[in-house]
Amino acid sequence: MTTTYDPDSPSYFDAEDVHEELDRVFDLCHGCRLCWDLCPSFDSLFKLIDEKTNGVDVKLDRSDNDRIVDECYQCKLCYIKCPYVPPHEWDLDFPRLMLRARAARSGGKPASLTDRFLGATDLTGKLGTAASGLANAANRAKPVRIVMEKTLGVARDRKLPDYANKRFSKWFEREGAARAPDKEADAPRATLFPTCLVEYNDPSIGKAAVEILGSCGVGVNCPETVCCGMPSLDGGDVKGFIEKARRNVEVLAPHARAGRAIVVPQPTCGYVLRHDYPDYLKSDDAKAVAEATRDAGEYIFELKKQGVFKAEFTEELGNVAYHAPCHLRAQGKGLKGRDVLKAVPGTKVTLIEGCTGIDGTWGYKAKWYEMARKVAKPMVERIEKSEPDVIVGDCLLADTAIEEEIGKRPIHPLHAIARALGMKGEVAGE
Repeated sequence: MTTTYDPDSPSYFDAEDVHEELDRVFDLCHGCRLCWDLCPSFDSLFKLIDEKTNGVDVKLDRSDNDRIVDECYQCKLCYIKCPYVPPHEWDLDFPRLMLRARAARSGGKPASLTDRFLGATDLTGKLGTAASGLANAANRAKPVRIVMEKTLGVARDRKLPDYANKRFSKWFEREGAARAPDKEADAPRATLFPTCLVEYNDPSIGKAAVEILGSCGVGVNCPETVCCGMPSLDGGDVKGFIEKARRNVEVLAPHARAGRAIVVPQPTCGYVLRHDYPDYLKSDDAKAVAEATRDAGEYIFELKKQGVFKAEFTEELGNVAYHAPCHLRAQGKGLKGRDVLKAVPGTKVTLIEGCTGIDGTWGYKAKWYEMARKVAKPMVERIEKSEPDVIVGDCLLADTAIEEEIGKRPIHPLHAIARALGMKGEVAGE
């Protein structure tokens, strides 16, 4: 048995070795059970141990192990609860072990056609934005969605984010750079990593970032990058993930070393840059990128503390339900976007914790759709109980799931900040 989370290790893809490591980790989890209420994996793990073992020798069947692996949707919240994560001597890293198990099962390649499709975000994004009217109509058409479910495994009833008619990078090339002053030698500078969701689905989030930072005199640039690689990693495609990570680090490392903050407006992508890139690439450049990475709300909060963000909030937001996505909480940097909104006069911010059951690609798969909705139910009830004037959430995928359940579309914290500053139109989420 080898305790390793390093894909360069000779044992990483050894299925027999993986199952022995699963036995070790599941025994430790059984003896602790702090994570009993986090996700379906732990619920199934503890029920299977109680039903099928004597509680002492807790080895499960291979099929049971596979079930637990598949039900992990990589929310990362067990990092917050688990007392045995590295550098503890027991070296228990449940999320990365689940990723290793999937990769070993698929030989480091996409585990299924569904994973291959969901991992091709740049390809589908480029096609979707090139023919956005047709793509969006198709995504709403029931017959098309039935075919998608039967062939690609994407749940027919899951609401999909719309494609924009113009990619964010195209807008930035023509208009964005001119709106972000970078004239003074000592002026703060930021590099925007837009993410696929901003690039192809909701460019208004990136535009809001440029407008807000530009109003503070912060110079913004946006180099050409690719998908962060999370869908590939979740789908077992370790090679594909590493290729994307290397491409992005090659582009972003010079910006990090020049002292620029790398601002990421989507929490899953920010988590990947901060945690997965250094772990999988093991390079000084990857570490430099990780250290420079900031969530968008976190960066604005830093500017506010430094006295750079001097703009006055002129518009009240009323009762705000702020949803804290799992991958933002797992970064361990606090909820700085929420903290900025708390400074807006005439605004009451209610924190909504709870998973939407999306967590990257998991909640889009037909196999897990109903389970994902059950996961989301407590969070939905908390939002409805707060009776908000506006719902705010950092993660576009989670926001889409909230809209599916409640019928009200959340806005990004950047939209809310722009609205509080008196900005109008799409940058304010209108």
